[in-house]
Amino acid sequence: MASKLRTCFVCWNLSGFNCVNHANGNRIERVSFPASCKMRNRTLSGSQHKRQQIKPSTEGGLRQNQDEEEDSEVSLNSDDSADNSNDTTTPLAIDVNGAEQAEQLSGRQLEDLLGMIRNAEKNILLLNQARVRALEDLEKILSEKEALQGEINVLEMRLAETDAWIKVATQEKIHVELLESQLEKLRNELAQKGSTEGRYAELHDFQNGDLSDANPLSHNDGIRSLTAELNSLRAENASLKNAIESFKTQLGDVKNNDERLVVLEKERSSLESALKDLESKLSISQDDVSKISTLTVEYKDLWDKVENLQSLLDKASKQADQAIIVLQQNQDLRRKVDKLEASLEEANVYKLSSDKLQKYNELMQQKIKLLEDRLQKSDEEINSYVQLYQQSVKEFQDTLETLKEESKRRSLEEPVEDMPWEFWSQLLLLIDGWTLEKKISVDDASLLREKVWKRDRRISDTYMACKEQSEHEAISAFLGLLSSATSPGLHVIHIAAEMAPVAKVGGLGDVISGLSKALQKKGHLVEIVLPKYDCMQYDRVHNLRALDVVIESYFDGQLFENKIWVGTIEGLPVYFIEPHHPDKFFWRGKFYGEHDDFKRFSFFSRAALEFLLLAGKKPDIIHCHDWQTAFIAPLYWDIYAPKGLNSARICFTCHNFEYQGTAAASELESCGLDSQHLNRPDRMQDNSAHDRVNSVKGGIVFSNIVTTVSPTYAQEVRTAEGGHGLHSTLSAHSKKFIGILNGIDTDAWNPATDAFLPVQYNATDLQGKAENKQALRRNLGLSSADVRRPLVGCITRLVPQKGVHLIRHAIYLTLELGGQFVLLGSSPVPHIQKEFEGIANHFQNHDHIRLILKYDESLSHAIYAASDMFIIPSIFEPCGLTQMISMKYGAIPIARKTGGLNDSVFDVDDDTIPSQFRNGFTFLNADEQGLNGALVRAFNLFKNNPESWKQLVQKDMNIDFSWESSAAQYEELYVMSVTRARAAKRA
Repeated sequence: MASKLRTCFVCWNLSGFNCVNHANGNRIERVSFPASCKMRNRTLSGSQHKRQQIKPSTEGGLRQNQDEEEDSEVSLNSDDSADNSNDTTTPLAIDVNGAEQAEQLSGRQLEDLLGMIRNAEKNILLLNQARVRALEDLEKILSEKEALQGEINVLEMRLAETDAWIKVATQEKIHVELLESQLEKLRNELAQKGSTEGRYAELHDFQNGDLSDANPLSHNDGIRSLTAELNSLRAENASLKNAIESFKTQLGDVKNNDERLVVLEKERSSLESALKDLESKLSISQDDVSKISTLTVEYKDLWDKVENLQSLLDKASKQADQAIIVLQQNQDLRRKVDKLEASLEEANVYKLSSDKLQKYNELMQQKIKLLEDRLQKSDEEINSYVQLYQQSVKEFQDTLETLKEESKRRSLEEPVEDMPWEFWSQLLLLIDGWTLEKKISVDDASLLREKVWKRDRRISDTYMACKEQSEHEAISAFLGLLSSATSPGLHVIHIAAEMAPVAKVGGLGDVISGLSKALQKKGHLVEIVLPKYDCMQYDRVHNLRALDVVIESYFDGQLFENKIWVGTIEGLPVYFIEPHHPDKFFWRGKFYGEHDDFKRFSFFSRAALEFLLLAGKKPDIIHCHDWQTAFIAPLYWDIYAPKGLNSARICFTCHNFEYQGTAAASELESCGLDSQHLNRPDRMQDNSAHDRVNSVKGGIVFSNIVTTVSPTYAQEVRTAEGGHGLHSTLSAHSKKFIGILNGIDTDAWNPATDAFLPVQYNATDLQGKAENKQALRRNLGLSSADVRRPLVGCITRLVPQKGVHLIRHAIYLTLELGGQFVLLGSSPVPHIQKEFEGIANHFQNHDHIRLILKYDESLSHAIYAASDMFIIPSIFEPCGLTQMISMKYGAIPIARKTGGLNDSVFDVDDDTIPSQFRNGFTFLNADEQGLNGALVRAFNLFKNNPESWKQLVQKDMNIDFSWESSAAQYEELYVMSVTRARAAKRA
């Protein structure tokens, strides 16, 4: 408190003070005292001059400490002589007679008088220094009082409970005001001190000869008066000392008050922290109340459903009882029929046996007769057999020659199996380059593509033979192979914004590469068209080259050139479109997130279709993905089908309905679409804003096939909550809408071949999994004392969608249940990242918990292989790959029933699911109780029934989550759509 008060400086010639209130505190300013408080005027000559002489020495004394007080004393005679020698005013006249009278004074008395005067001066100096220190202490007290007043005002505003303490502080303020009144008294005493200073000046004048005009009697009277004044000075000095002692006592009381105020400040801070805790608990309770209300509504709905199911169960039970009665009656009739059939069969056997015996006798007689005839003809037959043998030998030789020729011909026609897919993709890109460069006709290119499609040996041999020849000779050799042929499969072209591994942001890139490779293995011709981003991983593209051709596409009322690049990615032929547009659409350093994304991808969609048209391609399926290429569907039917690109059926896949690509309807005009024609409720008009268009809605309306990434997600998006405004559109087009679960790349995720693992293993040899578990424990510094302690893994992005509050709860619950927990992942949300950093620091050296808040590819493989269980508590998950990978590595998933998780994880305790499909532990509600139930059940099975757990692990590892089954579903959709289209054309 003392640090907040302002100070006032007191000096020897102080004339007065004034205390004024300033900014809720006290500020002391120097002012003049009234005339009544000033020193008495002295009539002795030279008094003012003497005060000027004494002032420098006095001020010097104030600037020194007590240890230097003796050094600050100056002889009056020497001071006077020095001052008189430098004084330029009227000189002091010393009368000769006065000097003679002064000589009559006793030297002893004069020395005593001078000693008394020096002691009085020293005491006065000490008193002044004490006053200065007292005023400095008072300044600190007033500063502390000002700070206290400000803090009390804050406490009055924030906490009503501190009123009692404020009253105490007010009383302290009154006490300080009393101290100020006492200070005023001290000021008055200082004024009186001024009169003493005047007396000292008179005495000084007397010493220098002012007594020369007085007679001895008056001289004695002067000595008496000086003695009396000296006594009064001593009394005054004693009273000042007493006043200083009382002031110090009061100062100690004020300091005690300061300590009480410090205690008050601590109590105030504790009250504030308690209030903050109460506010946080109140917010948490409000969230709990909202959750309870939501759960109440859900409980009512579930109870209604349970009642309906109960009524249906009762009806079904009655029908089952009736069916059982009918079945028993049928069984009785069946037994009677069986008895009758047995009797009839016995009768038939008896009858047949007698008839057969008679026929047998007749037959034997006939055979005897025939044998006699054959014996007679045996010679003739032997001769004929010899002749036939000779003829058959000749025919065999002719047939052998024919088979050799046929085998040679078939060997040329059979598909080549020993060449990689990348070889055929490069050959296909070579033919397309010749077509675009007008070096071969579109029809010839189509026939050559069919041969590549069939992996014809002759075209591969021709390609190998022509590598050293000129391009003209190679084209001639290829054209010499042309013959009519039929296509063995479908021609599928994917047009997308991503493809793993060269341009991958999310799951879309994995779908493009995984699905395309699976369809290619099934014998279909698959091609991909991508934008040529500047930020792609070009080192993953093989044989990347630019074609010597420029394609012009329409945009914003004019034609823009596009350069076409070709290359192969993991054996797939890929075309890259590079727009020569002044806005440099795909030279931004990133894939998405630009302000003009709508224009960028509508431009790309039109340029891609222009490329297919000019290249003479006749695909069976054009497959577009997400909102970025959903423009393909309306562009194809409104613009390019009338131009001749009309062989394909359009398939549209939306991987996440949260992102829909909306814009003002007028922006459709840039790519050549008619906004007035399409901005209608049954076409591309956004369901939430009628002046905007929705590209995903356009993809749904104008496509022949519409898919999403899991069956459950397909059901969720038909609701108002999950469809993000498109649920009504999806319901209207439900006949062509289906959900197909994505797959995983089993080449990259396979514990039997995983190069990241210390030990490879499979379902029949789980010892390797135990060794990987021990290796991870050593690597992360976890305890290995109990090899049977279960390890729970979690690999995820720490975002609200993934259920971060449940992940946090799972860490502590796992520890409580006696397990170990390993988390790998980070969060783009700062407060979530900071929260988990705090948890990681808390468990930094723990034996059973480890959090690695980053992504590490090799460590992710090790965690999958080491984990016994895997936590996936997502709030929302269109498909999800974590649960599939964890099962492939023998980690049992513990997942919430939503989206793709609901289609791939089935609870081991769910009797409604066939036992062969039960593969994990699930929970429905996204709360701690739901997670508790699933995790506790998993721990119980792991600890109490090791053999059942081992069987569950082996079953999960043998589940096929590859793209094979998903590609088969897409293949079926493609074939059905193409078949219907061809049938419609024939009709």
